[in-house]
Amino acid sequence: MRAIKWFLVLATFTSCAGKPAVQSPSQFIPIVEAEDTYTVAQDAAGSEETRPITGRSPNIAEEIRDLVWKATPSSLLRALDLIRNHELSNGEFGRAMNAVSVYLLKTIYPDVKGTFPQTDPPKIGVYSIYMKILSDVGRGIYTPPTSSSANFLVYILPFLALLNDSNGDRMSVAVPDLQKAVSLNPSSPIAPYLLGFSYEKSGDLSAALDEYVKALAVSPECYPATQGSARIMTERGLYEDAAKALSTLLVSYPESMNIKKQLARVYFAMKDWSRAENAIAEILQWNNRDGEFLLMRAYVLVERGLFSQAQAPLDLYTSINPNNPEYLFLRARIQAEGYRNRDAALNYLRALSASFSVDESIVVYMAKLLIESPRDAEQLEGYAILDQLLKGESPSIAVMELAIADAIKRSAWDDARLYAGKLLEERRSPEDLLNAYTVEHGIGNNAAALSYAQELYEADPANEEACVAYISALMDTGRADEASRLINAKISSAPNGFAKAHYYYLRSKTRASDETKLGDLRSCLFEDPRNLKALIAMLEFYRGQRDDRRAIYYLKQALTISPDDPTLKQYEKDYAGQL
Repeated sequence: MRAIKWFLVLATFTSCAGKPAVQSPSQFIPIVEAEDTYTVAQDAAGSEETRPITGRSPNIAEEIRDLVWKATPSSLLRALDLIRNHELSNGEFGRAMNAVSVYLLKTIYPDVKGTFPQTDPPKIGVYSIYMKILSDVGRGIYTPPTSSSANFLVYILPFLALLNDSNGDRMSVAVPDLQKAVSLNPSSPIAPYLLGFSYEKSGDLSAALDEYVKALAVSPECYPATQGSARIMTERGLYEDAAKALSTLLVSYPESMNIKKQLARVYFAMKDWSRAENAIAEILQWNNRDGEFLLMRAYVLVERGLFSQAQAPLDLYTSINPNNPEYLFLRARIQAEGYRNRDAALNYLRALSASFSVDESIVVYMAKLLIESPRDAEQLEGYAILDQLLKGESPSIAVMELAIADAIKRSAWDDARLYAGKLLEERRSPEDLLNAYTVEHGIGNNAAALSYAQELYEADPANEEACVAYISALMDTGRADEASRLINAKISSAPNGFAKAHYYYLRSKTRASDETKLGDLRSCLFEDPRNLKALIAMLEFYRGQRDDRRAIYYLKQALTISPDDPTLKQYEKDYAGQL
């Protein structure tokens, strides 16, 4: 059922769906035709009043009301045109409808451009109800209509006071009024849109989506409903659907910073750093002191390993809010990952933890740095933090990721298998499958390791890590011929560098002669001088040949890469007097 909803939403973005049969708003407005008079809609008190429009046909007033009640961008603009062209701007009716139309355009449809008239809603008379409501809206006051009112506008206009209110409970008070508005005027998308907005702010995303779909079915012009649907898609991880919807909107509103910002947030959430960086750069060209997007730009650059470039947006952000936790966290990451300065990074993180109620991701990052520290006291502190996180009722994915990475590094296979099982139950991502393969391989359960590696490889044969794991699993289960064919194909097609190095190392394990084995290991280190497995293989080969000088040479290189590796620790003890 949910997939059908997404299809319906997306369909409305790219086509003008047929409109449902609806009643005309004028059917709810009593019109009494006389020579030069008409009867207007009931106000919130339910009163009626007759006002003359000298020399004007009552059909013009009826058409204008229909257009305002429809409340789409085109209908509101058309209403303004009719008021101006028929010289109604100075009368009470024209002034009231001008004010309502302009207010709806500016608040609900801010990306619709045009030259709007100055507004001066009547302060007395039947139309003064709009002046009162809009005045209350400007002060953030919700004015509920009387239960007897049949005026659609007095049900929807008061809700505009709540558009910037983060209190979902306050919005829920307006839900019955908005539901009444839907029943009063099913030809307008604005009531279901506002109802969806209320549900979204209250946390009921399914109900919100239902209303957004209804709004778009009434009129695809109601682009805020598209944006609302895209927010829900993003929240549910349907990033590509959200990006497609927003990109389609930009065709109609190419200068909308509102939509461009939302699209940038989607790219950021889906970790599409290339598209996110381009979208963020455009926003910062428009306003280079937008704090949210300065931090997003810095984050993207850090994720891409461009630590020096990330300093510029952070330096600019310093003058905005130097105590922002996200800002301080990014500074810590640059120190840790860019400059390998663990102490400086920990100083930032300790200051953060002492001053703020920080996000769990920051605590996890701090625990990781402490666990990786060469100092015993800091390692103990890191493990204490990790243990505390694991004792929570339901440890998060980030906590489990740190726990399994540490367990694999320590060859604590029983713990690692427990964490791998939980991650597979919750997510079963490529990273989880790779970890599960690594754990089963470490335990020596080659059949289970092959099962995970095969699932990973078949899901994405182009993934180099998946391919390496699958080849290794084939070799471990005695399927050397299959492994060799795949290795040779990969060596021919893989780009130079890390990827090709992996395959040279794997082929070295299939070689029968020392000469060909050493040839592949040297080729591996030529492509990637820091390939730890090849360095250890060279160390072990020369150790077996009792060539201690060369064995120590490769041991020293391996220790600079992974000083805490258990295998290297043992060799370090064996050669303690010669290092």
